[in-house]
Amino acid sequence: MQSIKRPYLGELEMAVLEHLWAQGELDAKGVYSALGKTRGISHNTIQSTLERLFKKKLLARQKISHAYVYRAVINRDELMGRLINDVVQTLSKANTDGMLAAFVDIAARTDDAHLDRLEQLIHEYRSSRAPEISL
Repeated sequence: MQSIKRPYLGELEMAVLEHLWAQGELDAKGVYSALGKTRGISHNTIQSTLERLFKKKLLARQKISHAYVYRAVINRDELMGRLINDVVQTLSKANTDGMLAAFVDIAARTDDAHLDRLEQLIHEYRSSRAPEISL
């Protein structure tokens, strides 16, 4: 898995990503029409946000005529996984007990269905791994 170098994502960056995930490819003008006007921010702010996301390797762009058209290169689940992995690697220092306890606590605070889902995911992961051969 390619690591993202701790890309702090601000609220506007997340809104732009959400919009691109929903809409697909857009140029800055299209993103501005959807997000900039309602937020009272300038076209330049949207353009700068797209550029930052591109530099963070979360967007790809293609020049079409006089404008870049942007698209997300990572989906929401992949981004969440990479960000969580980065936080765990930074904070755990090889001790993952706290991280595991936090996941169980988050699942338990939501409802029992989330704990059941966590158990199901663990079972699916174990089932998908190749069996270990002992000699």
